[in-house]
Amino acid sequence: MLNILKTTTLRSTKMTKEEQLQALNDWNRNTLLQTLDIKFTDVGDDFLVATMPVTPVVHQPLGMLHGGASAALAESLGSCLSNIVLDRSVNAAVGTNLNCNHLKSKKEGMVTGTARLIRKGRTQHFTEIEIRDEKGDLICHSTMTNVVINVR
Repeated sequence: MLNILKTTTLRSTKMTKEEQLQALNDWNRNTLLQTLDIKFTDVGDDFLVATMPVTPVVHQPLGMLHGGASAALAESLGSCLSNIVLDRSVNAAVGTNLNCNHLKSKKEGMVTGTARLIRKGRTQHFTEIEIRDEKGDLICHSTMTNVVINVR
C-alpha cells in the first residue's frame, strides 16, 4: 500500500490516475471518509471527484441527507484537492473556511461531489465544490478556503 503522507506529490508522472485514486482512498482509511463510505473516483490537474451513498448512516432525523454529511464530503474534497497539488515534504493545506448551501433534499441513492481549484496561490487555495445526485441535480454548493502551511 502506498503511503500518501510520505509521497511528496500525486502529480508525479510515475503515477497513473488509478494509482493516484488508490493512494487517496488508502490515505483515508480509518477516518470519517471511510465511516461515510466516501470514495474518490476521478482526479485531474485542477479537480477531484468522490461519491457518497445516501443511506440512513448519513440521514438526519427527518430521513434526509444530513447537511453535515454533505459538508464532510465537500471539505474532504476541497482539502484533499489542495493537498494533492502541493509538495507535502514542504507544505500542507488546512481548511480555514467552508461555506455550504444546501439546495435540495435527498433520501436515498448516491451523490457525487466535484471539487475544482479556483485559485491556487502560494499561501492560500480557494475551491468550489458541487454535490449532485444521479440525475445531475445540484444538492449542495460549497466553497472552501485552505491555507498553505510549512511542515518542515
